[in-house]
Amino acid sequence: MSRRAIFVTVTAVVAGGGVAAWLILSRPALPPGFAGGNGRLEAKQIDIATKYPGRIKQVLADEGDMVNAGQIVATMDTEPLEAQLRNAEAKIKEAEDNRRTALANVAVKQSEFVYSEKEYKRSSGLVGRGAVSEQERDIDLSRMEMARSALVGAKAQAVRTKSAIDAAVAEAERLKAEIKDSVLKAPVRGRIQTRLAEPGEVLPAGGKVLTLVDLSDVYMYVFLPERDAGKVALGSEARIVLDAAPEYPIRASVSFVSPSAQFTPKTVETAEERHNLTFRVKLQLDAKRLRQFEPYVKVGIPGMGYVRFDQKAPWPPMLQVKSVMPGELWKPTGSTNSTDSK
Repeated sequence: MSRRAIFVTVTAVVAGGGVAAWLILSRPALPPGFAGGNGRLEAKQIDIATKYPGRIKQVLADEGDMVNAGQIVATMDTEPLEAQLRNAEAKIKEAEDNRRTALANVAVKQSEFVYSEKEYKRSSGLVGRGAVSEQERDIDLSRMEMARSALVGAKAQAVRTKSAIDAAVAEAERLKAEIKDSVLKAPVRGRIQTRLAEPGEVLPAGGKVLTLVDLSDVYMYVFLPERDAGKVALGSEARIVLDAAPEYPIRASVSFVSPSAQFTPKTVETAEERHNLTFRVKLQLDAKRLRQFEPYVKVGIPGMGYVRFDQKAPWPPMLQVKSVMPGELWKPTGSTNSTDSK
């Protein structure tokens, strides 16, 4: 190996060691009652997908767009469904016409039965006086029973027509619901992270069109050794310090502590690297505060998370939250903004 190659190699090693040492030494020294670890900002991701198979007609949002809850972000081609709906509505009208005819037939059969019943009663009264023979009375009885059967059949037909109307209406309502579900809306306010499909593509049921990041649910996972994690209570105050804005610690709170230990991920640095088993702790950012910083919130930004498990211990000066307006977030250091006492 030449002297030049050796010199370049040594220079790179020294530079890398210097950067690593700066990163470690630049972090605030934690007094007793605090624990910390590195992590990345994460957020809840929601897939906006089709409920039924079909062809995409429009995609109305691009990557990076902010969308509100209920905003239309994509539509599906509904022409076949609309044709089926027109057919179902025509069947409803046909079934309603059939029902009117059936009800009219019931009225006719009802009149015939009432008349035949009166004839039978009249002939039954006249048999005792010899004015009508028993044969004529039996004929009137047979006519009455036939009229009764015809009436029962007409009523059954009327019931069937009502069932046909209900079935046609149910089919129309199903198609309307399917057409409504073909309009894809954002379930929450957030930022479009990925556009996965384009107009003209045919997707199956559950086919993903867009991925949305819910900016009201942003958090960071840090991994703490068992001796520290065991002291952390849910709701404990925390701080998140992003590498992109180390001078502006962000207030957070502990919303989850894993009930079981796990091996430390390779990308996580603990205070003592000999800790093989750690507990995952979730640091949740306040949703109202996040709304003010929406343009600056980006999933994947690395940083450090700090937890206070001794509620009486004051936060170190470098971890005190500063009053900063969103537009001032990326100003150079040296700002005279006041700090809070927490």
